[in-house]
Amino acid sequence: MFNKLQGNARGCMLYEPMFLLPYSLYLTYASVYMLELGVSEKQIGLLTSLGLILQIFTSLISGYLTDRMGRKRALMIFDLVSWSTATLLWACSQNIWFFLAAIIFNSFQKVPNTAWYCLLVEDTKPGERPHIFNALQLINIVCGLFAPLGGLLVSRLGLVPANRIMYLIAFVSMTLMFIFRNYATHETEIGLRKKREQGTLQPGVILRDYWQVVKMVFSSTPLLLIFGIYILYQFQLSMRNTYLSIYLVKALHFSEAFIAWFPAVTSVSMLLLILFVVPRIKSAYINRCMVFGFLLSAAAMLLQVMAPVEGTYWIVCSTILFAVGTIITYPYLEASVANVIQDEERAKVFSILSVMILLFVSPSGIIGGWSYAINPRLPFILIVCSFALSALLMIGFIRKQAAAAAGGSLSA
Repeated sequence: MFNKLQGNARGCMLYEPMFLLPYSLYLTYASVYMLELGVSEKQIGLLTSLGLILQIFTSLISGYLTDRMGRKRALMIFDLVSWSTATLLWACSQNIWFFLAAIIFNSFQKVPNTAWYCLLVEDTKPGERPHIFNALQLINIVCGLFAPLGGLLVSRLGLVPANRIMYLIAFVSMTLMFIFRNYATHETEIGLRKKREQGTLQPGVILRDYWQVVKMVFSSTPLLLIFGIYILYQFQLSMRNTYLSIYLVKALHFSEAFIAWFPAVTSVSMLLLILFVVPRIKSAYINRCMVFGFLLSAAAMLLQVMAPVEGTYWIVCSTILFAVGTIITYPYLEASVANVIQDEERAKVFSILSVMILLFVSPSGIIGGWSYAINPRLPFILIVCSFALSALLMIGFIRKQAAAAAGGSLSA
């Protein structure tokens, strides 16, 4: 898989573990850490939604900044702003105001997200892009195997001191990664051309360009369907990342140190699948596999909803099922999104996609906090619904593709 990566894709993937490894360590405990420092479940939901709302603005300017500054420069500067600064603030947080400041800085992540996405795929052929996202998923999986180290730190030092150490590790590792990756990559051909073409900042011109992109997106049913699936995926991801650890600790009464083993179970399951199952999936059946993956993910969340207190067996089974569902949906969903966007308009279209995602996903924190207060299982029932709807949209996308292929063969 890695032998097939060339140029910027190889340079990006080479240093990605320096970001994902510390991220996987602190992610499991991020919400519980906030609870321990006096932030309530509803306040956590409000902060999550606020961060997503702020990201709407940064998404709007991300396409312009990526074209204006170039992919490499925008990536370097705004990674330092959004991640290095935020992890340092999280490490020394004392109350809700520290978390609010961190969320404001972290909201600028949409600029490097767009720049990184362009840098990653612009100089690669469409057929090679699934290899990129499979490699990224593999790195995610291997880094997830180290999540129990976070649990070990928590059991030895306590939740708050351990989290402070994990955030400091993230600050150092991520900052070094940004520097190393900057030297390992080069500006793309399209990025160089866009830098030359961009003039001074003219909000009216930018809004007009974005409006043309919006009209183009809404005029294409397949594009709308695949974007809809991507938006639903991000919605459940935001909800799950915010409330899963709280649910396991507060509702199912697992110990804080023990919950770090569940990401490791996910990683082991995914690693076996990506080594022995994913290579056997034929490209002609990828979309059908994605439908099956969404349904498996929905079933996994149902198991989680039905799990009794301290129901380790239930959560392990749910975790394994979710891993199977994720490994046969996420890489191919990312590749599908990359392939439906034209290279010339990639920065603008991806920034518009980010805005569309955030408009639908930003209420997830408030919805999650409200539904969790009613019943801790309710957020996960909403996740089940999002996966079921994703499966239906994917079936619609498959039918549209089949109809387009049939129409093309008839005209030929």
